[in-house]
Amino acid sequence: MSTLLNSLSVQQLRRAATLKEKIQSLEKELGRLLGSSATSAAQAVPRKKFKMSRAARAKISAAAKARWAKRKGTKASVKPARKGRRKMSAAAKARISAKMKLAWARRKAKKSK
Repeated sequence: MSTLLNSLSVQQLRRAATLKEKIQSLEKELGRLLGSSATSAAQAVPRKKFKMSRAARAKISAAAKARWAKRKGTKASVKPARKGRRKMSAAAKARISAKMKLAWARRKAKKSK
């Protein structure tokens, strides 16, 4: 982009600046006419994509299947939702923690040699 600007003459740069100002003023006027704030597409902030959990999707799916079954007059065949992740026992966590601390200590000792 900077090489493109360097190759333009002073007159071309002035013309580009005036065109940009005209575009901005027209966008403002359009915003006033439509009753919205004047923001160009370049200034608009993209929204973050919402990610739904598996459990939420399963609930929505089950509800939709139940609605269709009710409408058709048949019973909905709804699969049970998946169970959550298994919990690790305190003893297992302590065992893993101790092994990792030992490994880190060995790595630190090897590094300092």
